[in-house]
Amino acid sequence: MSAQPLTAVRGRVTPEEWEQRVALAAAYRLVAHFRWDDLIFTHLSARVPGPDHHFLINPYGMTFDEITASNLVKVDLDGKKIMASPHEINPAGFTIHSAIHAAREDAQVVLHTHSVNGAAVSAQKAGVLPISQQSMFVLASLGHHDYEGVALREDEKARLVRDLADKSFLMLRNHGLITVADNVPDAFLLMYTFESACMIQLRAQSGGGDLVRIDSEIIATAQHQAAAVTKSELGALAWPALLRKLDRIDPSYRS
Repeated sequence: MSAQPLTAVRGRVTPEEWEQRVALAAAYRLVAHFRWDDLIFTHLSARVPGPDHHFLINPYGMTFDEITASNLVKVDLDGKKIMASPHEINPAGFTIHSAIHAAREDAQVVLHTHSVNGAAVSAQKAGVLPISQQSMFVLASLGHHDYEGVALREDEKARLVRDLADKSFLMLRNHGLITVADNVPDAFLLMYTFESACMIQLRAQSGGGDLVRIDSEIIATAQHQAAAVTKSELGALAWPALLRKLDRIDPSYRS
């Protein structure tokens, strides 16, 4: 499926929604850039600013490097389109996202990947090990959800929400990674950290020998350390530079 021009969308939405569309499209492009994508599968979603429970998600059948602000599809919590679009979504793919969005008001953005590194670590019984600075931040707010097959069953939602609880990171066993935040830049930074922790772990394990573990008392202070190193801006600190990178590569995500 080729990306279709939808130039009229910007004029049909609020400035706040358009800004969210551009940010989410940028996140899709960055996931493709860092090669965490899985062809047309997996999803990144964001709530549309405003009182309604409306969400933006990718058109099913497009690769992540085709996503633009205009071709994102706006749906309700049931995955039904509430704004005209020539594109469809994957209802099964929205199962995970709708459950989290509905359960947590702060989960404005939900990123889900099937990256090779993330899926590999999710298959390890011990999961993320405390062996890198990146893993420290993940372990400070990490939940786990056992694999139940492709996310098609409505009754899995409650268990997914239970396992995420109030955490920012969720490891889907034998499946992949999820991060949640109240804005796109933070959710993306969390995913970058999650993916990096998994990649480092696999490389460290491949070297053989004993691995040096970070003390649990240090992990307990991880969130304070993260706020200090990012000047309490978290993802917003790196986001402008990431957008400049995308603009140099291909600014069409903004269209």
